[in-house]
Amino acid sequence: MNNRERLQAALNHRQPDRVPVDFGATAVTGIHVAALTRLREAVTGDKAWRVKVIEPYQMLGEVDTALAAALGIDVAGLITRKTMFGFENTGWKPFRLFDGTEVLVPENFRTTTDANGDLMIYPEGDLTAPPSGRMPKGYYFFDTIVRQPPVDDDRLNVADNLEEFGLLSAEDLAWYHRRIRELEADGRGIILTMPGTAFGDIALVPVPWMKHPKGIRDIEEWYVSTVARKDYVLEIFEKQCEIGLKNLETLIGLLGDRVQAVFLTGTDFGTQRGLFISPAAYRELYKPYHQRVNQLIHQRSKWKTFIHSCGSVRELLPEFIAAGFDILNPVQCSAVGMDAHELKREFGRHLVFWGGAANTQQTLQFGTADEVYRECRERIEIFGAGGGFVFDAVHNVQATTPTPNLLAMFKALKDS
Repeated sequence: MNNRERLQAALNHRQPDRVPVDFGATAVTGIHVAALTRLREAVTGDKAWRVKVIEPYQMLGEVDTALAAALGIDVAGLITRKTMFGFENTGWKPFRLFDGTEVLVPENFRTTTDANGDLMIYPEGDLTAPPSGRMPKGYYFFDTIVRQPPVDDDRLNVADNLEEFGLLSAEDLAWYHRRIRELEADGRGIILTMPGTAFGDIALVPVPWMKHPKGIRDIEEWYVSTVARKDYVLEIFEKQCEIGLKNLETLIGLLGDRVQAVFLTGTDFGTQRGLFISPAAYRELYKPYHQRVNQLIHQRSKWKTFIHSCGSVRELLPEFIAAGFDILNPVQCSAVGMDAHELKREFGRHLVFWGGAANTQQTLQFGTADEVYRECRERIEIFGAGGGFVFDAVHNVQATTPTPNLLAMFKALKDS
């Protein structure tokens, strides 16, 4: 099988010739640029190469076509035109991380250093705007800076929380047209990151790409609002959904069958020990909109739909299936109730497990190479049986992950 056929077989719950692999196709299946730089050098021997930071919020690196071929990676990502800080990935320039790693960043990746030595980054690269992200000195990625005045309930306006949503522009569509042709020529399967369909994704609520956001943008205040201002939140979701459906129709028409899967939402519903919300709250707040989005996609395309939700979400899996999702990520097997054998047995007919291999919180980061190898082989045997599995680590690979552990992960794939 070629890369695309391998991915398609797994998505259709058919046994491929080997497990398909994603490594870097989305903002939740990526690798920190520092770890990627070390891995690339170990695999290719090229010490002069500078990896591009394509997702500056988490400082995720680009897995280039040469490395993808060397590692046997089957999936490429069609990401959004602009990054989380509102600028495009163009005009590359050198940048040095706190740990000394030399990388490339976009031209509008502009930072200043505060009195503590922290890096401050700016929306759209505009140094005259308030900074929207902070990388503490000695650290590896940015934290969002919340820029919200005190909430005045008498003056709340739903339109303020909808500023980031709009119909795709002619410039956006030209970019998608160009990128899909480039990715198609690359030969890998393709997953689209869909803008505007992540209802209540807390990473997006503070809108670090906007210069002067209005509405409810504080993380704690947003979560409070899902209970205390429920009608306000539902009105946001309703209007967001209307825009998202129109954009989906446009992109389905433009991209067609060249895309195999679509990443719709990264809203987390689980923690390490249990659910973050109740099933009843999911059914009321999120499920109606998830159903509408999934229904349109399944009616108009062959795309498989991808939900990212961390933690212990087993109790919600029947709801996700009923809402129309085809793919679960990151499959956090270390969380309560997320045993790999049980997940495959109970939900493997309905869900593709995308992720769930090496545990980035524990084994991949702190274990030995042998422990990583054994864990990956086990997950391949469990999740890969009969198809329905795309191999990737459990969420993004962190900056200080030992290179021997990453090599062990790919050895496990080769040996399976």
